[in-house]
Amino acid sequence: MEEHYKKEGKYSYFEAGEGTPIVILHGLMGGLSNFNGVANYFSDKGYKIIIPDLPIYTQSLLRTNVKAFAKYVKDFITFKGLDNVILLGNSLGGHIALYHTKMYPEKVAGLVITGSSGLYESAMGDSYPKRGDYEYIKKKAQDVFYDPKVATPELVDEVYASVNDRIKLIKTLTIAKSAIRHNMAKDLPKMKVPTCIIWGKNDKVTPPEVGDEFNRLLPNSSLYWIDKCGHAAMMEHPDEFNSILENWLTNVYQPLS
Repeated sequence: MEEHYKKEGKYSYFEAGEGTPIVILHGLMGGLSNFNGVANYFSDKGYKIIIPDLPIYTQSLLRTNVKAFAKYVKDFITFKGLDNVILLGNSLGGHIALYHTKMYPEKVAGLVITGSSGLYESAMGDSYPKRGDYEYIKKKAQDVFYDPKVATPELVDEVYASVNDRIKLIKTLTIAKSAIRHNMAKDLPKMKVPTCIIWGKNDKVTPPEVGDEFNRLLPNSSLYWIDKCGHAAMMEHPDEFNSILENWLTNVYQPLS
């Protein structure tokens, strides 16, 4: 991804391809590389793929919340001169995409959410985080996936480093509280944007009933399941995820006029 990584002003982001813009929003512990499969596939299919680095750990505590992140995305989209974007978000990124759509509906032509927060928050569990307990963090990282091997040693090390960084720990807990505070249940029925919901049947972080609830509450949504799949479908089953998304974009998606 490095050859397509750019820094302009206060923004750092991945950009590849030409065509309809898909802006991808990563989650709390997720990096841009989590979307390698999506970026590589759709940047060759008539889409401009843009993945901004979200300021999860770099903004002041007062701006470490879902609403402020949604405004950051709006400012980034304006900075890039984009209109009618499709927002794709996983986990916290899905929540930010939903809240951005609530605040700035004129900016969004379509939504794709997978393992999104916004209705149900379990994050890393009630006892998270146990600083210094590597095996506990390893187990929690593995629980994100159906196949624990997807949680590579490098990924576990990254999560472990984050929860042992005092500032990141404080901000992680602040974001978790913000996610609960910014529950979307009352907002979703008013959001008419076409939405593709892709959910892992074995998601332990945001269980399958959460995907069902998003589909029930969003008036213009389509729900798709991936079997033997946890919280990050685009990482665990990239080919199936891309196939579902391409089918939705080609045969179901109709942007609001």
